[in-house]
Amino acid sequence: MRDTSNRPRLTAFGASSIGASHPIFQDVIQLSESIAKAGWDGQIGGHQGMMSAFSQGMVAGGGHARGITLECFPTPPENSLSEEIRTHDFFTRMQQLIEDCDAWIVLPGGLGTLAELAMTWDLLAIRMIQERPLILYGDMWPPILDTLNEHLYVSVNSIIEHAQCCTKHDEVLTILNDNQYNDV
Repeated sequence: MRDTSNRPRLTAFGASSIGASHPIFQDVIQLSESIAKAGWDGQIGGHQGMMSAFSQGMVAGGGHARGITLECFPTPPENSLSEEIRTHDFFTRMQQLIEDCDAWIVLPGGLGTLAELAMTWDLLAIRMIQERPLILYGDMWPPILDTLNEHLYVSVNSIIEHAQCCTKHDEVLTILNDNQYNDV
């Protein structure tokens, strides 16, 4: 295993239920391969769905794919992780995914992804963690953000200011290249 300690790390959140036959699966493989080729390593919270697509692309692009996984779920024999760190509980896993990275990308997902986004976003908004890029990738996010911004009672002027929506690979790469935070 090569030393990747000098490369920034991107945590990816996303649905475990999206299979390889879904078009977004292949898109995320290509996206994460481009991210790895741009000098980033990746970190995900599991083995399936968007997390699998992200780690496959990361490894294909020459990056390191770290999994922060839960002990209660078995590691599938066929996975593309470069490294796996097993945690005993959900909250320890979440803390490592949020804190031990230089940026986050939120891929299409469901309630678990929304919980991960909400926790990360709130910690940014109340300045409990160092500011760094929070990228929401895909068409699903703009209408959700519009609704949240309109209806949530928040203690900051606009929750939108902490997140950047992207639908194209080059938009993601531009944000990551312009905002490399290596002192996390």
